[in-house]
Amino acid sequence: MAGRRLVAAALAILFIGGWPHEVRAGSQEPPSQAPLAPTFSHAALDRIGDYIRNEVATGKIPGAILLIQQHGKPVYFECFGVRDPDTGQPMTPDTIFQIYSMSKAVTSVAAMMLVDDGKLALDDPVSKYIHSFADAKVGVDLSDEAGQYPLKLEPLRRPITIRDLLRHTSGITYGFFGEGAVTKLYANPQLYAGDFDNAEFADRIATLPLADQPATRWNYSHSTDVLGRVVEVASGQSLFQFEKQRLFDPLGMSDTAYYVADKANWPRIARSFPVDRFRVAGIKDPTLSRRWESGGAGLVSTIGDYARFLQMLLNGGKLDGKRYLKSETVALMTSDQIGPETGIIHDPFYFPGPTSGFGLGFAVRTSPPPNTTWPLGEYRWDGAGGSFYFVDPQDDMLVICMVQAPTQGGRIQLALKTIMFEALGKGLRKD
Repeated sequence: MAGRRLVAAALAILFIGGWPHEVRAGSQEPPSQAPLAPTFSHAALDRIGDYIRNEVATGKIPGAILLIQQHGKPVYFECFGVRDPDTGQPMTPDTIFQIYSMSKAVTSVAAMMLVDDGKLALDDPVSKYIHSFADAKVGVDLSDEAGQYPLKLEPLRRPITIRDLLRHTSGITYGFFGEGAVTKLYANPQLYAGDFDNAEFADRIATLPLADQPATRWNYSHSTDVLGRVVEVASGQSLFQFEKQRLFDPLGMSDTAYYVADKANWPRIARSFPVDRFRVAGIKDPTLSRRWESGGAGLVSTIGDYARFLQMLLNGGKLDGKRYLKSETVALMTSDQIGPETGIIHDPFYFPGPTSGFGLGFAVRTSPPPNTTWPLGEYRWDGAGGSFYFVDPQDDMLVICMVQAPTQGGRIQLALKTIMFEALGKGLRKD
């Protein structure tokens, strides 16, 4: 059965429009450690597929697409279920997903390309590019027993930097987790009112108080949205124009954008069950045109497009003979930037988890979970729609699971990673 499924996957890769990118990715020379990396057995791949099929059969998700790519080539690729539970259209490799916070990696790479170009520096103050941040203040919550939340505004001890935006230590926050006066300000729907662009949104964020002094706490936030505006100012282009010119077109990411402009492609958009149909951080239906190009959560993409992007990173910034980032830049981005030596506190809502730090755009594995030998240096993130990815340099492997099921993604991610690493001999130790 596994053999038949892999043959079907190979045929899909060869013949479905836009998907042969993964085959081209295999033209890259693998890292020197690649021959030593363990590989998957057919039985292991069967277990992985069976798990997702059961998720579909039991009505937990409408459908999904899973890609496991090792040594630059797909070793497993399968579509499951339907992409739209209302129409019953089957999931296909060209399905377009709202990838939400998986957009953050793309924006972070765009910014680091400008660092490589000498147009940005990591320790530049954000106010150099967005002048409204020169007046930023920190909101100190003076909550009392009566439930009142007055704010005291304090000056910054040091400016917010580009590095802070990349590693979520800017003091900016989101409005959808935690409590307190600052959080409530970020939760105000007026923050997303009207048809605004990146410049206006960054200025709106700049008027809000910071939750913390810069470089004191990891706090998941609109930092990457502000970073998108920095990319615009430093490049002289809109965020999408820059990404299209420097990343999307050269990498062949033809379906990656901030909304689906062509009506002919609207039926390709993945839809969730009704229970999961909610909007996150101002991001609306992907068929609606808008001026805001949210670098933190706005992109739509396909699994083939995103695999090209991740393979470039796994190759150290290069794909098909073209260099996008310096290898040392990729190494910096995918190493922990908030370790104990920095004195940066982990927020109570520290989404990377206790065995991970955070680099410049990615969670980074710094120690294996208890009783496992999960690989160090694995970097990853996910999106509010349920999709996720991880890149494992030790095993020269990347994994992407695309799904439109916000309430199920975290659980599925943990289960699949457990199965995969057990299959590679890195699961629970029996000693």
